Amino acid sequence: MSVRLIDITKELTSAAVYPGDPPPKLEVFSSISQGDACNMAILTTALHAGTHADAPLHFMPRGMDIAGVPLTAFIGECTVLEVTQEVITGSYVNAHFPKAERLLLKSGGKAYFDRTGAEEAAYMGVKLIGTDGMSVGGPADQTGPHRALLGENVAILENLELSAVTPGKYYLLAQPIKIAGVDGAPVRAVLMDGYLFWSK
Repeated sequence: MSVRLIDITKELTSAAVYPGDPPPKLEVFSSISQGDACNMAILTTALHAGTHADAPLHFMPRGMDIAGVPLTAFIGECTVLEVTQEVITGSYVNAHFPKAERLLLKSGGKAYFDRTGAEEAAYMGVKLIGTDGMSVGGPADQTGPHRALLGENVAILENLELSAVTPGKYYLLAQPIKIAGVDGAPVRAVLMDGYLFWSK
């Protein structure tokens, strides 16, 4: 069986940033064209720019940092679900969310959870929620949805590129960069379509 890799990561420096956040900035440190031995650049960025993962520490003072979040949350079978409602409420979750360990929400970047929706998703036992929106929370409430998910150790992926992805089942690889003591990290997120498991 052939395996197709689908990159669902937004390019970091060109992705829109959340209102109020600083945009990523690249600075050339060393350049072959200027007579240096190699090319090197310095990246300055907020950890929630582009496609990224949230750690519990993002909204919880004593929460786990991104280096401590188990990688098993970011690797494994997932379901891409098309969401047609802007505000994801508890009743919407109950009516439309399938039973799955990892859910990636495709909505053209428009959908977000209210507190009840995030609580119901966590109650269902999901390990990871991903979204093509900039945030799982909405304009009126970022804290409630984030705490409802992160407080139950549900991993969060935000700002995914799902426009070309057909809803269905895939295998997700989306490990965050290992940075100790911080609230989030950039991710290179990939879906595998048509995969095989080998066992001993």
